[in-house]
Amino acid sequence: MFKRRCFAYFVSVLILMLSVVSPCAISQEELTSPSAILMEPTTHKILFEKNANEQRACASITKVMTLLLVMEAIEDGKIAYDDIVTTSEHAKSMGGSDIWLEVGEQMTVDEMIKATAVASANDAAVALAEHLCGTEDEFVAQMNVRAKELGMENTVFKNCNGLDEEGHITTAYDVAIMSCELIKHEKIFDYTTIWLDTLRGGETQIVNTNKLLKSYNGITGLKTGTTGDAGSCITATATRDSLSLCAVVLGSTTGTERFKDAATLLDYGFANYEILSFDAKSEKLSKIAVTNGMRDSVSLSCTGNSNMIVAKGSADKIEQKVDVKESLQAPVKKGQKAGTLTFTLDGNTVSQFDIVTTQEVEKISFSAVFCELLSALVAL
Repeated sequence: MFKRRCFAYFVSVLILMLSVVSPCAISQEELTSPSAILMEPTTHKILFEKNANEQRACASITKVMTLLLVMEAIEDGKIAYDDIVTTSEHAKSMGGSDIWLEVGEQMTVDEMIKATAVASANDAAVALAEHLCGTEDEFVAQMNVRAKELGMENTVFKNCNGLDEEGHITTAYDVAIMSCELIKHEKIFDYTTIWLDTLRGGETQIVNTNKLLKSYNGITGLKTGTTGDAGSCITATATRDSLSLCAVVLGSTTGTERFKDAATLLDYGFANYEILSFDAKSEKLSKIAVTNGMRDSVSLSCTGNSNMIVAKGSADKIEQKVDVKESLQAPVKKGQKAGTLTFTLDGNTVSQFDIVTTQEVEKISFSAVFCELLSALVAL
């Protein structure tokens, strides 16, 4: 009896130790979807991936880029929320999920965004595209330009709403990148967190296609999509405490499976990771020597803010290293790099800042010395 109790105690202690030191991992086999990724939005750190760079159709996830261009245009003052958008014959002809716009029907940009983000309305997406760029083709060209700017190397857009079309492809990684860019515009959450709303003065009811809004703690969006070529897809964003995550699932067989996989990814992220913030401005740095300059030293500063995504419980293991040159040769420019401030965890860099000079230092010369002396005499 005593031996059995000792053995049971030993096993319980071992299980407790493993639960403390080992993160709750997930395997690729646990996800039914063929392609998926989990990313932290501010650092773009990948926390999990499964065939994340495999090119696939993504259905209405396409509208993430459409909404990104619209939000950027509003921020740049090119269009406004209360602008009137008039429906064209082309926009009306979309089919699929829509809000049944009629030719000549008018709604505000705000209403069209709501229809696109909540009801995944194909007609509203095209109406927005035409309002911003004149034609959908021109808007799609801008979508592809923006995709390249964001480093979405495996994405080609053929339309602005995600209807199946030959060559309209992306990857889970690229979807995560554009999703992280969209949620920089926090106003988008005013739309993506709506569960039930109306348009046309209450005549048309719209329901969000993202069922996680009703079941997942901290969910903030972002977009679902389903077509024959793409299967069931989702890019899901959520925030708990100070940690935000983006989970992308492409090609699920059913809507239920895509929501389950997205929740599994988000659960894994929240259970195992935390975000640490660091303000480099708080660092105190010594001066650096200057040779052949009008001053023999110059002050240094390290500016910027950074988030570090780390495994829970590893914050105390982060090491800080300041690496500064022994001296600088005059002339020295203000803002000239003089070194780096690096944070590492288990030998891997998690964040790095440039250390720079705070002022200019002129090279010593007869004219420079003369000017200094003249200034000193005038001051007397």
